[in-house]
This record gives sequence, C-alpha cells and structure tokens, in this order.
Amino acid sequence: MRALVTGGAGFIGHHLVRTLLERGDEVAVIDDFSTGFRDRLAPYLDRVYLVEGEITDAPALDRAIEGCSVVFHEAAVPSVARSVRFPVQTNEINAAGTIEVMLASARSGVRRVVFAGSSSVYGDGPGLPRRETQMANPRSPYAISKLAAEHYVQVLGALHGIETVALRYFNIFGPGQDPRSEYAAVVPRWVTAALRNEPVTVYGDGSQSRDFTYIDNVIMANMLAAEKEGVSGLTCNVGCGGRYTLLALLAEIEKCVGHPIVPEFSASRPGDVPHSQADISVAVERLGYNVAVPFEEGVRRTVAAYRDIVETPERSVAARSK
Repeated sequence: MRALVTGGAGFIGHHLVRTLLERGDEVAVIDDFSTGFRDRLAPYLDRVYLVEGEITDAPALDRAIEGCSVVFHEAAVPSVARSVRFPVQTNEINAAGTIEVMLASARSGVRRVVFAGSSSVYGDGPGLPRRETQMANPRSPYAISKLAAEHYVQVLGALHGIETVALRYFNIFGPGQDPRSEYAAVVPRWVTAALRNEPVTVYGDGSQSRDFTYIDNVIMANMLAAEKEGVSGLTCNVGCGGRYTLLALLAEIEKCVGHPIVPEFSASRPGDVPHSQADISVAVERLGYNVAVPFEEGVRRTVAAYRDIVETPERSVAARSK
C-alpha cells in the first residue's frame, strides 16, 4: 500500500508515518510545518516522499497524493483556544483544506480516505457516553470546522466514488506531543511541569472529565479503518470508553512522577466542553477495534517518555520523533 499522511509531522501524523513504514508500506507526507516538527520525521526522511506545502495548495496536494491508494487526513488547526482567536484561519484549513484533500483524492483515484474527526462536535449536550446517533452541538469554531469537514469527506466521497471513514477522536495523548505551545494539550503540559517540579495550571475547578485515549489505540483504529471492507461512509468514535476528571488525571501523573504536584486554578476557557466520554461500540463492531492501552498504562508510558526529555534535554529532538 502507498499512503499519504496529511499533517505527517504532527503528533498523530508522525506516529502514523512510523507505523506504516514499520509495516512495509510506502508513505508520502504533506505538511507545512506550521504546527508540526520536521525533526519528528528526521528518522524516516530517507524512506518518505515529503512535500512541504499547505493542504489548501492543490498542486502540492497532487504531487503528494500521486500513486496513493489511501489517505490519512490528519492535517488541521488542532486547538479550540486557537480557533476562538482565529476562526477564519481554522475554517480555511480544517474545512476548505479538507475539500481540497477530497478533490485531489478524486483526481488521483484514491481508494479510501480516513478522516481525523473530533469528539468536540458533540459539544455539551445531554447524555453520556457520546453516541454517533446523538445530534451534534459544536461549541467552538474548531468543533464547527471539524463537523463541516466530516460532512465534506462523506458527501464528496460518495459523489466521487471514494471510500471514506471518519474517526471521531477523544482526547488523544502520548509521547511526541508538544508541551511548549500556549495551545498545548493538557497531558504534555502537566507531565513536563510535574517532572520539573513546577506548578500545573488547571482551567476550571478540575471536575471536567475526558475520555483520555492513548495514541496507540488511535493508530490501531486508523489501520483498521484503512483496510476493513464494507465500512465506507462510516463515522465512529475512537476512545477508551472511560471518563476521568482532570483532578484524577493529575493524581495519576502524580503517582507516576513520584512526588506531589501543586495545582494552580484558573478560569475556564471559552469553548471548552465540561464532560466527554465515548461509546466505542460502533468501532468495536464495525472495525474490530479494541482498547489496547488503557488510561493508567498510557499515562505511565507518557511520563516515562517525557522523563527522558526533561532529564536529558539534548535528547529532546529524538524523543519528539518517537
């Protein structure tokens, strides 16, 4: 199989690149490195066809996608907070960029597109766990853009004869996330702060809950979504099916780092959803998905990976590529 990973220098994208190469697949990547890191791809550059460009650039997409049978569409502006500040840019990349990916897929004769959707589309409506049959209720420009993109994938796929699967990710974490950005996800920020004996910032009172999902589970879901027969047009949740408060996450990190963590509470951020949890029964039944790495083990692995970075700073580049 020859596959294109859009956003292949991103957190999820570079894990996909590594996994595909380990399986013996041919891999192309398109990334403009606006949020991804070139050094994440450094160990693989001799085996990857890399196009540096934006997914809104049709000629760049055509170069990257040529000869590919599967596209893993991971490229996006990935932050709720950033989308509140920059809604136009978020829509341009997440929604309009997805249209370009689908049109390029049609021009190139791609068999299947696997789309990185988001649990944020459910918003804060009633009813947990979230099921795919629930009405979407997006509460941020990011969530709106991901919902629009998901619809574009499914509709344009049907119109152009491209098989499609949309995976709604729930709060992914693991080695390789950037803890330094002001928009960084909570796990890498808290883990690196804890390892440095620094206080951690908790937005809200810490009672917010999430279905924290370790990266290996998400990569498995993508591999299944690319290969499973008879699932075109499917939209399904990818999570662990559990729910942990931010304070529970903090306690788990504290246990792994081996010393107390000082929380500093701040106001909740606009657009954040208070609670999230996945019903993963559709992914289990239709894709054969299962939770390979549970929450506690995922936190342990993540702390171990970031401990290596914090204690040996000169190895940070190599660690980000894992």
